[in-house]
Amino acid sequence: MIGKLKGTIDSYGPDWVIVDVHGVGYVVHCSSRTLQALPAAGEAAVLSIETMVREDMIRLYGFANDLEREWFRLLLAVQGVGAKVALSVLSTLKASDLATAIAMRDKAAIGRANGVGPKVAERIITELKDKAPGFTDIDPTLAKLVGDVDDKRAPGPIRDAISALTNLGYGQPQAAAAIAAAAGKAGEEANTQTLIRMGLKELSS
Repeated sequence: MIGKLKGTIDSYGPDWVIVDVHGVGYVVHCSSRTLQALPAAGEAAVLSIETMVREDMIRLYGFANDLEREWFRLLLAVQGVGAKVALSVLSTLKASDLATAIAMRDKAAIGRANGVGPKVAERIITELKDKAPGFTDIDPTLAKLVGDVDDKRAPGPIRDAISALTNLGYGQPQAAAAIAAAAGKAGEEANTQTLIRMGLKELSS
């Protein structure tokens, strides 16, 4: 199995690049983000590779680094996500941003990728939510709070305060972060109005 290619860029296509390695040209399919980061034809490049073997074909997928390749593998493990959709997600979000979006249950961010509808975005979050925190530097307490809100386990005042901020036009992750900070300062007994007021202050600071 091919795990890495180091060679010279030969030419580009809409979603692939040919890498010349000692006279052999390898067709490598990549996300648009990876393609944009590669150098011009004739210059040296290194790609992490995921090799997919089927009865009727062998296809190479290339990534800027091992982390991006790891997320490609994780996405492929999600029901209903194939290589095309996985590359679309990685074209839309950097690996670190994808991890944060999953940890924060941000369906809208993941849904921006072509071919990813609400159901697929929901499955990606549901099936990868336990893996995402290990790939992001967000506060684990915040990630847990967002999970509790999503699963309707968070205290009523916190859920209501986050809902109020989202109704004002703030994104769910942004609202959750603000209310989490407010709850940390105000204490567990704070009522909804206090959390909203302090949350808005957090957002404006």
